[in-house]
Amino acid sequence: MPRWRRTVVTVSAAGFFISMYEVTILDSKYSAHTAEFREASDAPSPGARVAFKASAYCKGVVTSSGVAVQTGIAASDPELLPVGSVVQIESLGVRYDGIYTVLDTGPAVRGREIDLYMWSCNEALAFGRRSTHVRVLRLGWDPGSARTSEVRSQK
Repeated sequence: MPRWRRTVVTVSAAGFFISMYEVTILDSKYSAHTAEFREASDAPSPGARVAFKASAYCKGVVTSSGVAVQTGIAASDPELLPVGSVVQIESLGVRYDGIYTVLDTGPAVRGREIDLYMWSCNEALAFGRRSTHVRVLRLGWDPGSARTSEVRSQK
């Protein structure tokens, strides 16, 4: 076989393998992205420890649940953590770690984000945005079921 044919076949084979490698890389990046999106949109179950992004807010007088704003209240995406959920925040430091009740929602709080209420706007701005872990202690709250069990216990 002449030398130029060997060169053409070798270059063609190398080009084929490089293109297949790039397709595989693109496919794996797409798979990783869809898995990340699916993980970010799946609702956590009670007892689960989940990675979240935490930020802080300081404005408002009443939460979306009708409760006055105060320390210990958090805002979250109601699709993931419905109003009434109780969570334990970890890895934010001694000052911010603890148990929070989700009693608010926010238009900018979507996905795995949690917004902690702080009285001081300067402190909220200094808090910024941090990575944290959230342990779900209770997922949501049904006020109807609490009243029903209360009525049953009184009879």
